[in-house]
Amino acid sequence: MAAVAEGLEPEAAATEDDAQDAVDAVGAVDAEPGDPPLLVGSRLSLDLYPGGCQRLRHLCARQSPQLLEVQFMQLSSHEDPRLLETTLAQVPCSLRHLRSLVLRGGQQRDVLGACLRGSLTTLPAGLSGLTHLAHLDLSFNSLETLPGCIPQMHGLSTLLLSHNHLSELPEALGALPALTFLYVTHNCLRTLPKALGALSTLQCLDLSQNLLDTLPPEIGGLSSLTELNLASNRLQSLPASLAGLRSLRLLVLHSNLLTSVPTSLAHLPLLTRLDLRDNQLRDVPPELLDAPFVRLRGNPLGEAPPALPSPPGTPTIPEMPRLFLNSDLDSFLVTPQGCSVTLACGVRLQFPAGATATPVSIRYRLRLPEPRLVPLGPHDSLLSHVLELQPHGVAFQQEVGLWLLFVPPRARRCREVVVRTLNDDSWSDLETHLEEETPKRLWAHCQVPHFSWFLVVSRPVSNACLVPPEGTLLYSSGHPGVKVTFPPGATDEPRQVYMQVVRVASGELRALLEEPGAAASPLLCLSQSGPPSFLQPVTVQLPLPPGVTGLSLDRSCLHLLYRTPPEATWDDITTQVALELTHLYARFRVTHFSWYWLWYTAKTRVEGLARKAWERLRLHRVSLIALQRRRDPEQVLLQCLPLSKVDATLRRLLERYRGPEPSDTVEMFEGEKFFAAFEKDRPDCVQGRVCFVFYSHLKNVKEVYVTTTLDRQAQAVRGQVSFYRGAVPEDVPEEAEAARHRKGTDSPWMATLPIKLPRLRGSKAPGQGQGTSLSLAPLNLGDAETGFLTQSNLLNVAGRLGPDWPAVALHLGMPYRELQRIRHEFRDDLDGQIRHMLFSWAERQAGQPGAVGRLVQALEQSDRLDVAEEVRAVLELGRQKYEDSIQRTGLAPLDPSASPSPESAQA
Repeated sequence: MAAVAEGLEPEAAATEDDAQDAVDAVGAVDAEPGDPPLLVGSRLSLDLYPGGCQRLRHLCARQSPQLLEVQFMQLSSHEDPRLLETTLAQVPCSLRHLRSLVLRGGQQRDVLGACLRGSLTTLPAGLSGLTHLAHLDLSFNSLETLPGCIPQMHGLSTLLLSHNHLSELPEALGALPALTFLYVTHNCLRTLPKALGALSTLQCLDLSQNLLDTLPPEIGGLSSLTELNLASNRLQSLPASLAGLRSLRLLVLHSNLLTSVPTSLAHLPLLTRLDLRDNQLRDVPPELLDAPFVRLRGNPLGEAPPALPSPPGTPTIPEMPRLFLNSDLDSFLVTPQGCSVTLACGVRLQFPAGATATPVSIRYRLRLPEPRLVPLGPHDSLLSHVLELQPHGVAFQQEVGLWLLFVPPRARRCREVVVRTLNDDSWSDLETHLEEETPKRLWAHCQVPHFSWFLVVSRPVSNACLVPPEGTLLYSSGHPGVKVTFPPGATDEPRQVYMQVVRVASGELRALLEEPGAAASPLLCLSQSGPPSFLQPVTVQLPLPPGVTGLSLDRSCLHLLYRTPPEATWDDITTQVALELTHLYARFRVTHFSWYWLWYTAKTRVEGLARKAWERLRLHRVSLIALQRRRDPEQVLLQCLPLSKVDATLRRLLERYRGPEPSDTVEMFEGEKFFAAFEKDRPDCVQGRVCFVFYSHLKNVKEVYVTTTLDRQAQAVRGQVSFYRGAVPEDVPEEAEAARHRKGTDSPWMATLPIKLPRLRGSKAPGQGQGTSLSLAPLNLGDAETGFLTQSNLLNVAGRLGPDWPAVALHLGMPYRELQRIRHEFRDDLDGQIRHMLFSWAERQAGQPGAVGRLVQALEQSDRLDVAEEVRAVLELGRQKYEDSIQRTGLAPLDPSASPSPESAQA
């Protein structure tokens, strides 16, 4: 979302004239302890906390002489409507010199993170008496008609009305002789007043996101207009009078219904950008078609017009097909007719008619996230698995709608959700809209021109703008005090600039520094496209750390920190830049971008502390758990949980599982690799290692079967599972015991939890005979030619069958009476039924050729192709290891009796 200074630029210009007044501030008036000051110099800020109306009424009742000096006032419109109206009625008497009045809503957000409108529906008539008022911001409110006092504010130069419910503008608006900036975006305007053309001083007019279908010819009379934005309306044609806009530099008309444009637009002498994307243009004048400043993507240029309506009796075109795929299908066919598809993994796709010229087979896979496929910034969080759509890179003739389901994060302040995709070997974020399915499940919706990999990411709010050679202003929508000013000549070609701001909790910084008075500003990240440096210095503004003002600070305690790429080290550059301080802000100039952070601390060497503090900002506090299923203790659940989810998850799991208390708190980075290792008496799981990647908003959980070569007929087997950072090594770190005595992100060991495999059910003490439960020697099912399946492999197969096990048993040739016996012997124990069936069959197959093939065939006949494919993968891995061992030793193929150990086939 772009946050160029549309609407804030005029205010910024006004406040520059009063910068010195802010430095000579008179201090706080009626602010609560710990709150920001209400009245600083000529600025009265009442939008920083609730109860602004009551505070203003209190100030007016006291008739404070300082109110006469106020020129800039901000008041939140999230107040009771009657209280707001009565409070504003007192403004003309108490604040007679007011130049800027900001009555914005939008400070509060709904469950989706969208800004809520304020309660303002009108203004008191007495506000027309504010003869000095030049700037009025009523954005994000509930206005349905323009208040009658506004056309009487003859000194008004900036009027901001975006995000209201206005359906029309009055003709009296043309009576504002000084109006320069008018923004009425995201309203319900259907028509424009003819008097709009009388605004001879108007320079910027933004009417995007409305319902306009025509423009009055009088709009051509705006002789001073330099920027006109009419995007996302319903315009079908343009008046020829637009040729009279001789000062126009920017004309935005994308996302309308235009079928033609006047040729005269090509002759506007100062026009540098004409945006005509996503219209219905089939023919464009040659002067515009070849112009470098014209954007035309998304138009049906050169296509035949739509066919005339069919005569009566002609068969109607069938509506778009709807497909619902089950889990067995991973592809579908899209025809030029288009279709709506719902995938089994919870993904929706909308192919509009004409998206493909010929039938195309679409394939999809939902991949588990791993660092190679998940590009995350330092403060990003992953919210979904990775969706792969094929064929890669095939461009559609119309963009395809994509909906990805995700669970929204709890922390949404100053964060946004985007869909990230791979495009030409680089990852980029798509324009994303959120739609609610349930309060705890949202859709991330975007339009995609081609297929690749897609995932949902939560990131700090990103603001961007295109910096022209004339310069511009970029500000943060989440932190209005963070701004970057680009002077004229900073670049010779337009370049894209991006800004992200990360909030910092002062409490953690104080704990790290062990200094009660320490504080830090928000963390600012700036990046750009194009050359690494600017031609002219760029001015960056950061708010001073909380509790610090320009009048009281000790300059020796102020440190400007700069993150040096790519080493990720922090340098103190305070002495290398000229810090300009006002009462609330610090400004400095730079020629290239990176990360910036303003600290206030008595420490003198802060570079290493800054690195640690930055790490803490990105760390998640988690606990590790290892639970065993009550009915089958060999099935172990391993999970990594954020602290906020531990109690709720354990309450849900302890009905079916039991085990030790969760581990102590561990700190982990988003996307960090770690693994679990089974140790001591070595219950074995595959090769004793289970690898994970930590993602804070996904389920970091795996269930595995563990076995042991020790005798469990006589006694229980005790063991433990330890968790280590990093990828799975060949051996558990040799210094594991020593590592347990130190903690932190630099320690490989994180936690150790005990597990216990009890005596086999029905077992008796030595000399008392065998029990009724199944006890098998280590299996060696298969041969060197077809591959081996070990006991661990069969346990994994048993864990996947579930209620389908009777069908698999019958296809393996087991009699129905034996199935009934197993069901009776292991009643109320589904896992026991499955494992007894599978292992009793495997025991009878010992030494018989083709047993593994019969198992694969039975799985396929039972419609368990997923398990059959996994068995094939295990067999292929075993055969490959067998062939590699032969090549290394140079031996001829051995007979089955001399085949390699079955452990080599484990996966």
